[in-house]
Amino acid sequence: MTPESLLLLEDDALLAEQARRAFARHGIEVHHAADLQQAHALLATLATLDAAVLDQNLGNDNGLDLIQPLLARFPNCRVLVLTGYGSIPAAVAATRRGAHNYLTKPASAGEILDALGRDPADIGDLPEAPPSLQRLEWEHIQRVLDAHDGNISRAAEALGIHRRTLQRRLKKRPSPSHFQRDR
Repeated sequence: MTPESLLLLEDDALLAEQARRAFARHGIEVHHAADLQQAHALLATLATLDAAVLDQNLGNDNGLDLIQPLLARFPNCRVLVLTGYGSIPAAVAATRRGAHNYLTKPASAGEILDALGRDPADIGDLPEAPPSLQRLEWEHIQRVLDAHDGNISRAAEALGIHRRTLQRRLKKRPSPSHFQRDR
């Protein structure tokens, strides 16, 4: 199912523009909002909405908070949550709130459209195993580093480790096999 209209909730302007262009090539009308306030205002103006792609982490906002109001207004809308910090608990939280599916970034327009078209009852969508410890550690380090605007010294202090230790851990990114285990 390719939607005719789609709400894109994404706070990264460059990523939002790239996604808008990619969806437009598929003939989809894209309505973009950069935060929850804009998204709520936009929802009030739309007559129909087939799908929504929501970034989970929006600065101080959480894209999951838009799922229930969105589905209250458009009950047949298929909702996909995108995040850079994917985990099984986060995916479960998104689907419990009513999300149709959940993907980690980066995801292409094709992957997003495939996920929107997939049957949410398909057990194949669930990871076979929990994430490895290496992946969980890597994701946590990335969240802390992002929260400190990439400043290694401040991130290391927040993590309670030496700056050089953090630099070594960043160089030892988990291999792709660690990431494949939880897909």
